[in-house]
Amino acid sequence: MSGNKIILPISLILAFLLLQSCDKNTVYKKYKEIPDKVWDRSYQPEFNFENTDTTQPYNINMHVRNASLYPHANLWLFIQTTSPTGETTIDTLECVLAEASGQWLGEGMGDIWDNEIPWKQNYKFDQNGKYTFRIEQAMRLEKLPGIMEVGISVEVPEQDK
Repeated sequence: MSGNKIILPISLILAFLLLQSCDKNTVYKKYKEIPDKVWDRSYQPEFNFENTDTTQPYNINMHVRNASLYPHANLWLFIQTTSPTGETTIDTLECVLAEASGQWLGEGMGDIWDNEIPWKQNYKFDQNGKYTFRIEQAMRLEKLPGIMEVGISVEVPEQDK
C-alpha cells in the first residue's frame, strides 16, 4: 500500500511539469470569471501586464470560455489598452466562436467551449512598465448570457523562442 502512496504524488508532479513545459512561450496568461455567466456591459475586466523588453515581439491573444447556451456565433469586444504613460487606445475585435452551421469552434468538453483568438501578432510594446487591458463586450445585448470567462495571453512567437 505504501507504494501507491508514493506513486500518486510523483504522478501528479510529473503531470504538472509536463503541462508547464507545453506552455513555456507564454509570459502572461490570466482569466476573469464573468459573474453569473451573464456578461453585463458594465462589467469590464482588467488585466495588467508588466513589459520588460521593448525589442521582443509578442503574440497577444484573447481567450473566451462559453457555454453551449450562448445565443450567437461570434462575440464583439472593445479592448482598451493603457500604456505606462497613460496613453489609451481602443481596438475592436470579432471573436468567431461557431461555424455558420452552428458547430462550436475551439476546445470543448460537454457544453463548455474554450477559444483562443489572435489579437495582435508580432507586436512590440514601445515602453517598459505596466500595460492595462480593459475588455468590454460590444454586442447589442446589455446582458449577454453564456459567457463564462474571458482572458488574455502574451506569448513569445514560436520562431523567437
